[in-house]
Amino acid sequence: MVTIGFIGTGSMGAPMARRLLDAGHEVCVCDLRAEATSPLADAGAHVLASPREVAARCRVVMSSLPGPPQIEAAVRGADGLLAGASAGDIHVDLSTSSWDMVQRIAALEAEAGVHYVDAPVSGGTMGAVQGTLTVMASGDAAAIERAEPLLRAFSRNVFRLGVSGTGTVVKLINNAIFLCAGLLAQEGFVLGARAGLEPRRLLEILKVSSGGMYAGLAETTLARDFERAFFSLSLAEKDVALALESARALAVPMPVTSAAHQTYVQALAQGLGAQVFFATLQAVERGAGVEVPKLLPGTP
Repeated sequence: MVTIGFIGTGSMGAPMARRLLDAGHEVCVCDLRAEATSPLADAGAHVLASPREVAARCRVVMSSLPGPPQIEAAVRGADGLLAGASAGDIHVDLSTSSWDMVQRIAALEAEAGVHYVDAPVSGGTMGAVQGTLTVMASGDAAAIERAEPLLRAFSRNVFRLGVSGTGTVVKLINNAIFLCAGLLAQEGFVLGARAGLEPRRLLEILKVSSGGMYAGLAETTLARDFERAFFSLSLAEKDVALALESARALAVPMPVTSAAHQTYVQALAQGLGAQVFFATLQAVERGAGVEVPKLLPGTP
């Protein structure tokens, strides 16, 4: 079995690293927070002090980090991944990044002879635990070929998408559609509440109408369980912002996504960042001066 490095063992990274352990691989982990690596150490992982130490020991290193600043910090510097890497190594970055950052990191690592694969994932924490994630991999084809059997430990689908940055753009498109379309449903239910329409009745009608494609997320949102932050509002805002940043870099106008992003910014300003991503409903409600009644799942 391959010795694999894993940098960033938070809510997504930890279950992915655990599935690599369960598949029989030796895994070396690193995180800024000791509490994030201790359960993995109990499961048999080796805890190392820095990305440099991880890269020095492992020929394949994976990373799962919050965003571009953390990715760059893990790669550069005296304790960064490149300080310990060898020519021919593979760095598979499972983080959600931006087009520009992927180009910079890919070029930087290529200078050192390291193959950078941007391979963001979709499917959430539960998908990581169950091994059903979707991986969107782009970069050197031979490096992806070598990495794919390892990625299969925590994924059901691995897409090979060509040149560096393509995987990241696909992930940003996916999240922008998911996160921004959900706001349309929220605005619709707030409009209905202002007009005196009971949300269960509106949901019943939408489920058998053309708006039904958003009914599932709407039902989850209207349960108003905003504290279960499996995917926080602050991370959602970051992903939408990265989509817009990448769109600017590629000269693509995204006015609808830009407008939706303002709702996320407004929600952050209202102190909702630590809540779940669909807590944006509260920002929409405050703007309208009305609250949609709580809808208990499964109630008639």
